[in-house]
Amino acid sequence: MTDSASPEPQRRRVGFAVVGLGELSAEELIPALRTSQHAYLAAVVTGEADKGRAFARAAGLTDQDAYTYGQFGDLAGREDVQAVYIVLPNNLHRQYTEQAARMGKHVLCEKPLAANTEDAEAMVRACREAGVKLMTAYRIQYTPHHWAARKAIQSGQLGRVKLLDSIHTQVEDDPGAWRLSREQAGGGPLVDVGIYCLNTLRFLLGQEPEWVYAAQHQPGNDPRFKEVEESLSFMLGFPGGVIANALTSYGAVKTDTVRVLGEKGSALLDPAFAYTGLKLSLTDAQGETIPKFVAYDQFTLEVDHFAECIRQDRQPFTPGEEGVQDHRIMDAVYRSAREGVRVELERSGSQDRFRTPENPPKLP
Repeated sequence: MTDSASPEPQRRRVGFAVVGLGELSAEELIPALRTSQHAYLAAVVTGEADKGRAFARAAGLTDQDAYTYGQFGDLAGREDVQAVYIVLPNNLHRQYTEQAARMGKHVLCEKPLAANTEDAEAMVRACREAGVKLMTAYRIQYTPHHWAARKAIQSGQLGRVKLLDSIHTQVEDDPGAWRLSREQAGGGPLVDVGIYCLNTLRFLLGQEPEWVYAAQHQPGNDPRFKEVEESLSFMLGFPGGVIANALTSYGAVKTDTVRVLGEKGSALLDPAFAYTGLKLSLTDAQGETIPKFVAYDQFTLEVDHFAECIRQDRQPFTPGEEGVQDHRIMDAVYRSAREGVRVELERSGSQDRFRTPENPPKLP
């Protein structure tokens, strides 16, 4: 549990169907739903009937709570399933989101929101027209560690922020992985792990970049990278002359960090994007401090926020529009890398333009 509170009675919680039973669902999402205070697992959807039934039984459900992808439409008749959590290859996000919206189900969708900007925008429209909620699953925007870093930055504790850098790399050694397929993923490490750098930098500052400049490497003799880049570096220019650098790769040892440098202090998240063991260090005139937080589960905080939004009819803090914005910026990053030019972005002076700041997550 994320705090000392006990789960509400199941009849008052929001029932979720998890669509896609890969490693993330098995090891993180289903356990999070089982310990959630405001949500619970009501059904599972996967490509193999036997696999679905096995997952359902292990989670305390019945065989009738397991559906194949072809039976996804049958969830329309399940009043206890109010929301779906889509955990599929990126190119399938739009299809299942649009179908869920037509069925009147709210949608929590893994990042990136889709395989491309057009699909992401279509998902937002579909949910808006159907009157259901769409939340982009940016778990990093629901952790106490990242909110504490954001507060230190935006409160002036570090002085005027000047520079930021972020790294998220890992080795993808399976040439057959769907993440290495441009059609299925929409891109390489940028859309999978580099998006954490992009989204977190935007979240910490609460501002939108005004320009991007990028470079990428795609080796010609490695079968893993026939379709997508191996490594990519990009620079973001934020209002007031703030510059952020980011590195992402599928060919470098696993690393995930965020560093913020101000006139009077600095903040370091290392690790910054792991599921557990996050660490925040703040350095200012008083020296270095390492804030302590109560134990929590990132995915539980995320699903609980969405469940409360559904029950209270409020927009989630990271709606679909937040996911669309990252797609637009990633388009500019790829364009810059292809053409070798700085790409200007739409300028916006508003804080948290694509989020719902009046409905921030509840932190433990």
